[in-house]
Amino acid sequence: MGFYTILSASIQGIKVEMIQVEVDVGNGLPVFHMVGFLASEVKEAAERVRTALKNTGFMIPARKVVVNLSPANVRKRGTAFDLPIALGVLMALQILPGNRLKNALVVGELGLDGSVRRTEGILAIVAEAKERGIRFCIVPEENMKEAVLIQGIHILGVKTLAEVCEWAKGHNCAVTEADFTSDFVHEVQKAYIDYSDIQGQEIMKRAALVAVAGNHNLLFIGPPGAGKTMVAKRIPTILPGLTREESLEITRIYSIAGQIEGENPLITKRPFREVHHSVTRAALIGGGMIPSPGEVTLAHGGVLFLDELPEFSRTALEALRQPLEEKCVHIARNQGIYSFPADFMLVAAMNPCPCGFYPDLDKCSCSLSQVQKYLGKISQPFLDRLDVCVEAAKVEYDVLVGKQEECTSEKMRKKAEEARKIQKERFKDLPIATNSQMRKEEIEQFCRLDSRGESLMRQAYDALHLTARSYYKILKVARTIADLEGSEVVEEGHLGEAIGYRMMDKKYWVC
Repeated sequence: MGFYTILSASIQGIKVEMIQVEVDVGNGLPVFHMVGFLASEVKEAAERVRTALKNTGFMIPARKVVVNLSPANVRKRGTAFDLPIALGVLMALQILPGNRLKNALVVGELGLDGSVRRTEGILAIVAEAKERGIRFCIVPEENMKEAVLIQGIHILGVKTLAEVCEWAKGHNCAVTEADFTSDFVHEVQKAYIDYSDIQGQEIMKRAALVAVAGNHNLLFIGPPGAGKTMVAKRIPTILPGLTREESLEITRIYSIAGQIEGENPLITKRPFREVHHSVTRAALIGGGMIPSPGEVTLAHGGVLFLDELPEFSRTALEALRQPLEEKCVHIARNQGIYSFPADFMLVAAMNPCPCGFYPDLDKCSCSLSQVQKYLGKISQPFLDRLDVCVEAAKVEYDVLVGKQEECTSEKMRKKAEEARKIQKERFKDLPIATNSQMRKEEIEQFCRLDSRGESLMRQAYDALHLTARSYYKILKVARTIADLEGSEVVEEGHLGEAIGYRMMDKKYWVC
């Protein structure tokens, strides 16, 4: 009988909280009591642990067992505490020596037969353990491929509680040990779709290239069947590659959300999240009683695609305004404030009216009030956060069946990557990576206009009734267009194209 402490971890939002599993075994009424601000699935660990110990061959004497998960003011969720609780009980009973588990972090769910099952968030837990100087981690073997993505920390993968016990006794056993990672190779998006599939719509393709090159938000508006969704869904084929750091950051988010593959856990291509218009506000930006990441966080480092934009609830769309500006989501609860990363590129597509043919009055069957109501679902503050707005014109028959210069996704991706390299070099000493992230200071430094550009910008500002936000958005887009052309300065032509990308929203939202 005695007392033992073993280290484990808990996921809080996307952060990791280190948890001390304290086990005390003493005289008193035989009871297995757990305390420490526990969720229901953690409280149920008492029965799982007791049964797993019995089925592994350990007979627990009739003693008072108290388990405390510290700190007590942090809500404990999940099933990752089963294995450390079981080991803590055995060591408090002095059935197992505890010297091999010093400076170790242990996580894992137990089956009633003593098997150790996978848990979520292992990548984040191992990364945090490394940051805190912990020597090694004991994790379920099913999580091994995920855990070894973190370099510089020793990983022990186990299948059963019996294996861990034999290892703790110093015996040779079948546990899997690893302290390595494979070389990182960016995976180019491979798909059966390509921009060469689309006949015509060169303006939309150009807008997609500009948006990807500078990580700008993009809106397509036009009649049904014009190719808005086709162009949007091919954006993943031109997205620049991930660095290893970006890949690990995205994988960490998906690990916590329980959305990674067991065999190939490392995410090597940028996310493309297509969301149905029935999505709730909480599912879109994150939330719940115990906040969890939403679609904007799952799209971090990639693209969030909203098709049929006006069909989304006004509440959901307005909730996007803050993450579009701040690149993160803050959710306040009684137990604290949760912050989720949300640095994504928003791509949206919509019809201009319920029937889809406005402003072609020969085809449009909607009344003016219907058009106003439909477009009114998209507020001006939301529109101001969309850097590039492009009209999807009807494709003429001759263009549809004719020959055209081949514009492949590979060629477009190379152009986007070259522009991103220019931006990376430009911002190497700043905490930003793309033109869309520039603040006022960077805009004044890198987006200077000559006298003709100043004159053109002044005319556009007055004629289009631009806001201060849209003014700066135009300058950012103009800087990206200049980067695509390999120009060090923003010329009048670059600015003119950027202004053109702001005219479509003014055309439709004046009725």
